[in-house]
Amino acid sequence: MIRILQKDSRLIKAIFALVIGAAIITMVITLVPGIFDNDTASDSTVYAKIRTPGFFGKFSGDVGEVKVAEVERITEQQVQQQHLPDFYKSFLMQRVGQQQVERKVLELEANRLGLQVSDDDLREFLQKGTLSQYLFPGGKFIGQDQYMNFVQQYFGVSIPDFEAEVKSDLEIQRLQSLVTGGVTVSDAAVRADYLQTGTKVKFDYAVIAAADVKKTINPSDADLQAFFKQNAARYASAVPETRKIEFFAFSSSDVPNAKAPVSDAEVQAFYTAHQDQYKVPEQVKTRHILITVAKGADAKTDAAAKAKAEDILKQIKAGASFADLAKKNSDDPGSKDQGGELPMIATSSLDPAYAKAAMALNPGQTSDLVRSSFGYHIIQTEAKDEAHVKPLSEAKDTITAMLEQQKNGAAQQNYATALAAEAKKNGMQKTADAHNLHLVTTDYLGKDGVIGTLADSTGLLSQAFSMAKDAAPATASTGEGFAVFQVDDIKAAHAPEFADFKPHILDDYREQKTPELLNAQLIKLSDRAKVLGDLKKAAAEQNIPVKTSDLVGRDSQVADLGALSGEASVVFTLPKGGISGAINEGPNGAVLQLDDKQEPSADDIAKNLPTSKEKLLNAQREEVFSVFAGTLMDKYEKAGAIVYSAKQPASPFGGK
Repeated sequence: MIRILQKDSRLIKAIFALVIGAAIITMVITLVPGIFDNDTASDSTVYAKIRTPGFFGKFSGDVGEVKVAEVERITEQQVQQQHLPDFYKSFLMQRVGQQQVERKVLELEANRLGLQVSDDDLREFLQKGTLSQYLFPGGKFIGQDQYMNFVQQYFGVSIPDFEAEVKSDLEIQRLQSLVTGGVTVSDAAVRADYLQTGTKVKFDYAVIAAADVKKTINPSDADLQAFFKQNAARYASAVPETRKIEFFAFSSSDVPNAKAPVSDAEVQAFYTAHQDQYKVPEQVKTRHILITVAKGADAKTDAAAKAKAEDILKQIKAGASFADLAKKNSDDPGSKDQGGELPMIATSSLDPAYAKAAMALNPGQTSDLVRSSFGYHIIQTEAKDEAHVKPLSEAKDTITAMLEQQKNGAAQQNYATALAAEAKKNGMQKTADAHNLHLVTTDYLGKDGVIGTLADSTGLLSQAFSMAKDAAPATASTGEGFAVFQVDDIKAAHAPEFADFKPHILDDYREQKTPELLNAQLIKLSDRAKVLGDLKKAAAEQNIPVKTSDLVGRDSQVADLGALSGEASVVFTLPKGGISGAINEGPNGAVLQLDDKQEPSADDIAKNLPTSKEKLLNAQREEVFSVFAGTLMDKYEKAGAIVYSAKQPASPFGGK
């Protein structure tokens, strides 16, 4: 891969800058509610179609599409990056789909206002923007192959898709700049904001841990029984449903004629029906020497690059080593150290001029100068492959193995179906005995239970919990074959016996009583501290430890207390020596007493005014753009200008 890029942490910062820029746009989009009740579109590959609102928009004007594949790709990336469970995927896909739709609406609005990003704008951004030092180090392009690897590694898409996404980001950024260009904040507002955010405090704080309070709660059996009765509805199905299942299982070795041979005719038929799978694109393996010419370079610069390339070409024709000259002269850092050698690459991924020249050469031949969009190349073709379909002789072994596997799987499925039908007629035991299979009856199992004798019992249990007792035998894959099974008995979910469930009831009782008791202790401590005017003395009376913070700001984290942005932020409003009330959030509760408060001086405020103003201005701009985006989405939705291809999946957490 790109070793030079892997060693520089600035790359991560540059990519992070792009991600943050996109995240700002996504954040605005996420905060705008969408409505997923439009008419259904007919194209299953399209997630949604968006047109410009209005009567004429139905027949003409800009139209945008959000592809299902793109929504699925982004969803899968987020699931993997955030380590989310699979059940969350359908809900996340809804959110991603909505974000992409709303992003497309913003693009259409940018286009309507003439804010399109041209190819020249894109090139300028790539050459001079946040990634320029990696794509154009020293003003020289890293090479098409390295560019392709870079985009795939860090963005996970093809070059055309990456460049389309960058264009989209730039267009929406232009739109945001246009919409928020008139946003201003007064110096007085900036000073007031900085006075608040720049204030630092030092304070004493007494912490009471909820876990410690919980340990002191020791109710009697009578208390627990009363709690159990009062919460009867809560425990009505505390013991989940269980089922007893009988089954017999088999593997492929138990199936008659499971290894049926695959004929040449079957291989030929599959090959003929799936020609697209065996298409090989036109591709070429080359060496090259690149002398770059920056975009927009004047004629003198271009001529100098051409002259240098011509001189190298003369040396090659005179017998000099192509590889040595590439190492010494090529401006492509991705290949120069390998003597200019590139791997076999599909010509569709290469610059058109480069691809045409490379394919015109026979292996071993060297080109004259070739001018591409990157500069002047000298190309040596090492191997090439015309577009063709892989012959059957090369694909036969793979096809045969696949068809054998399919036949084996079908034979197992058919055998399982036949056994299930036989078991329905003759009973499970007789059927198992007739085929030398062992009938097993499980204990009562939950839906998430495990049948230890099966490689994979999840499918069987999932089906079993959707069947009625004594329903006809069914089949399920076991990972090593199939099982035929039947539900023998069902124990419905029910309330537990008090004695059996007592430990759980005790935990629930403590969980319910802890916040109430914790708050009472905090109020007692706060009231006593205010009477004494001293938190430390009051805490000592109640054997509660007291800690002292550093000088901290509103964005700080304090040990055992957490962030000062929640209830604890009250400390910034206290006078010196002032004592707070009960602060009860998170795993701990606390009472605070202010020791010192340092507000920024007039000089500090003046010194930080430009930075503070830009920060507050950006926050105001984001708020204004969020309102704009919400209004725009509402306009499109009310006009019926957004058509979704399918109903959206529901949240796994309930609600809309």
